[in-house]
Amino acid sequence: MSTSQQPDPQDRPARLTVGVVGAGRVGPALAASLQLAGHRPVAVSAVSDASRRRAAQLLPGVPVVPPAEVLRRAELVLLTVPDDTLPGLVQGLADTGAVCPGRLLVHTSGRYGTKVLDPALRAGALPLALHPAMTFTGTSVDVQRLAGCSFGVTAPEELRLAAEALVIEMGGEPEWIAEEMRPLYHAALALGANHLVTLVAQSMELLRSAGVAAPDRMLGPLLGAALDNALRSGDAALTGPVARGDAGTVAAHIAELRRHAPHSVAGYVAMARATADRALAHGLLKPELAEDLLGVLANGTDGAEGDAR
Repeated sequence: MSTSQQPDPQDRPARLTVGVVGAGRVGPALAASLQLAGHRPVAVSAVSDASRRRAAQLLPGVPVVPPAEVLRRAELVLLTVPDDTLPGLVQGLADTGAVCPGRLLVHTSGRYGTKVLDPALRAGALPLALHPAMTFTGTSVDVQRLAGCSFGVTAPEELRLAAEALVIEMGGEPEWIAEEMRPLYHAALALGANHLVTLVAQSMELLRSAGVAAPDRMLGPLLGAALDNALRSGDAALTGPVARGDAGTVAAHIAELRRHAPHSVAGYVAMARATADRALAHGLLKPELAEDLLGVLANGTDGAEGDAR
């Protein structure tokens, strides 16, 4: 179902009261999106000053209460806490009798499917795993970014349609992920999104060291084009000295990084090796050029630690 085909919120059945446990960057944004779809946020739990401010900004007028009270008041509860906190939270809520039968209990962790909610399932809750494949700022812009955002959806088969409907109501696009595939799915997203931030930040630092006054302005068009080409063409979009087999250029890069930014050498070499492997496999890097290149990379980190004084 396309998001452009959404009915008017007032015409949709089964409006739900919504609660949020964990007012980090994700929960209030999802609750605000559900509110736009006609659901009604009624409670949020928040501990830190920052989380209270986020709740007040995105869910004005919604009372801040303890987690157990959120579960008592809401028919749909969003558990938006860090991955490592989630299992203990669910077990604790179940052990203290806070889980009400018939409640929709939704977590937003990419790592877990619905098995992490088994303690709540045994108490009668209805478990859903809805992970938005998006980075969040903790501001109102996040609600807009959910339009067209893919969600990794895992749920019992009998709740699959309900899970997908909630995603569509938030403006997202549901993508079914099998329970056993959740860790791989999450690793793929982290590899692409989280590591991209690190690479871009390192690149900007190096450009500043090279005397570039506005590295963001220089990188913006280049990285935008590279991302677009990669999404359209995959490995066929590879360019640059590694894909060409320019061993001398790569050696010069490594020497300069050792001199000016030794902490960046290991990352450069690791990504260059991965790029070389993919370029070879797809026929972009000629085998006769690969030998010298791989030799340079094999010795690439030698001396890097010693230079990092």
